[in-house]
This record gives sequence, C-alpha cells and structure tokens, in this order.
Amino acid sequence: MPKMKTDSGAKKRIKITGSGKLRRRKAFRGHIMEKKSSVRARRLGRETDMSPGIQKNVKKMLGL
Repeated sequence: MPKMKTDSGAKKRIKITGSGKLRRRKAFRGHIMEKKSSVRARRLGRETDMSPGIQKNVKKMLGL
C-alpha cells in the first residue's frame, strides 16, 4: 500500500502543540483592515484552537 500524503495546504496553515492540540489563524485579517476596529484586529491576530468537530479530519490530512 502506498504512503499517505500530507495535505500541503493544511501543513502550512496548522500547528500542532506539544499536547497534540491543533492551532490555526483566524480569518478576516488578510486585507481591508482600515474599516475594522483595532480591538477587532488584535483579536483576529491571535491564534486559536481548532474546533473539535473537524480535528479528526484535519489530523488525517496531516498524517497523524
């Protein structure tokens, strides 16, 4: 059986913590930042945990 291939897009976007949790960037930070408040921009700048509902699928994409 051939090896599983890691999903390259997921590999670039998702970090795995030491305890095995998945971390991701928040959306809506890429552009058009002028109209977003600085409070909102700071909130969007932080990383967040991935929702538990899709962790199983994402781990499979990462080959875990």
